[in-house]
Amino acid sequence: MTQPRTSRVDFRKNRHAKRRRKDVTRDVADDEADDRLVRSERISGKGELTRKRTVKLADNLPAASDSEATVCWQGQVLHAHGLESFVRDAEGVVQRCTIRQVLRDLATDQRHPVLAGDWVRVQGRGEEATIQFIEPRQNALSRSSRGRRHTIVANVDQVFIVGSAAEPDLKPGLIDRLIVAAEAAGIRPVICINKADLVDSASLIPLAGVYARMGYATVLCSTRTGLGMQRLRAELPDRVTAVIGQSGVGKSSLLNWLEPQLALPVGDVSRDNDKGRHTTTVARLLPHSHGGSFVDTPGVRQFQLWETVPAEVPAAFRDLRPLANHCRFPDCSHSHEADCAVKDAVADGLLDTRRWESCCHLTAGAEDTAA
Repeated sequence: MTQPRTSRVDFRKNRHAKRRRKDVTRDVADDEADDRLVRSERISGKGELTRKRTVKLADNLPAASDSEATVCWQGQVLHAHGLESFVRDAEGVVQRCTIRQVLRDLATDQRHPVLAGDWVRVQGRGEEATIQFIEPRQNALSRSSRGRRHTIVANVDQVFIVGSAAEPDLKPGLIDRLIVAAEAAGIRPVICINKADLVDSASLIPLAGVYARMGYATVLCSTRTGLGMQRLRAELPDRVTAVIGQSGVGKSSLLNWLEPQLALPVGDVSRDNDKGRHTTTVARLLPHSHGGSFVDTPGVRQFQLWETVPAEVPAAFRDLRPLANHCRFPDCSHSHEADCAVKDAVADGLLDTRRWESCCHLTAGAEDTAA
């Protein structure tokens, strides 16, 4: 992924002011604000999806002026923990950096203002090194966490969505959520079903076939037998690849197989609750020998979509999209309406029932969040 171009933006005023909840004037205010923000907004998502307009993180950050940029050096964040970040410069030197106070203030609205993969401007070296500015992000994969936006990764080309055939059990619903989030961010999803050697591989073909027919790269793999691993390796050259999935699915094992020099620690799955133990605690950017990088992320057990408009959820389901054009109502939710082409396709066996149920579940969840 190429380095971003620096652009000057205005710092958002009143950033410390808390937003009123349940504000009866919010709908009117938002309509008026749309006109004012239209020049500084982008559409989150690419292709056929129509995503809700969201203001980029960079639009809320102070930008470097020409004079300020001359005294700063550019680098990429390898990982961030607390108020410290480790940044690699153009020469490959890694520098421990603190964060400018104005960036720390943003952590009240976001769990951490700096992410692995961020391009930043740093002033000083040694103990004086301080991140002054964050370059505009090309994309960001986010979820909702306790009512706040939790951005997991940024500036990536693709995401390996990893599930396991067993130990722990496969969770297709989680895979669907991650696909929706990736589609919204304009990030290419690659579906990886790991530990395929633990079950009869024939039992995985129907699920894998559903994703493959939609055009997603889908790989049944095993680090023990090598099944599918060369196929995964072929996806790596010259790409920044995020790796995400629940704890215990074998993300670290996959990375160790693809790049043995990483030697990442590997944890076992608990026999008591069939859940994995966290071996990765913070997201880390890990350059590899194939001309790209991994972003190894901590395991997720739940993934709630961030600021998703209920009416837009079906658009993220590629298998539902062509059918929805034939529904009687243009705003059909595909759950209770009459003359619904999607429900008819389910009844006729033309659409996977689980995918329809997953869409309805995510739509209902988005409605609850928006309420």
